[in-house]
Amino acid sequence: MNKIKNAFYGAASTVVALAPALASAQWGRGQGNAQSAGTPGGSIYGIINSTMNWLLAILGFLGIIGFVIAGILYLTAAGDEDQIGKAKNAMMYSIIGVIVALLGFVIIQAVNNWLGGTNASF
Repeated sequence: MNKIKNAFYGAASTVVALAPALASAQWGRGQGNAQSAGTPGGSIYGIINSTMNWLLAILGFLGIIGFVIAGILYLTAAGDEDQIGKAKNAMMYSIIGVIVALLGFVIIQAVNNWLGGTNASF
């Protein structure tokens, strides 16, 4: 039983030891496909910039959805002052959310141009 156990541990250790060599043989093969799909080229700066742009787009989309829902609440309030107040607050907060998303996009582009050294306008 000990011989089988030792043989198994030896085989498992060999596989684990050779795994990095097998993985490094495939290094960079799919990178061209990933870049053509719109993912950043591998720099941490590009990844952070892309992630922040996606998050801000989602935030803006949610703000617009919130504005539409607030409009529906306002239309269905039927003169109830409490419901109208809730709808106005929801509308105000959704507008603030869209403004924050737009300002976030502008700030990210400004920092991108400042750190990247480009003269591109946003």
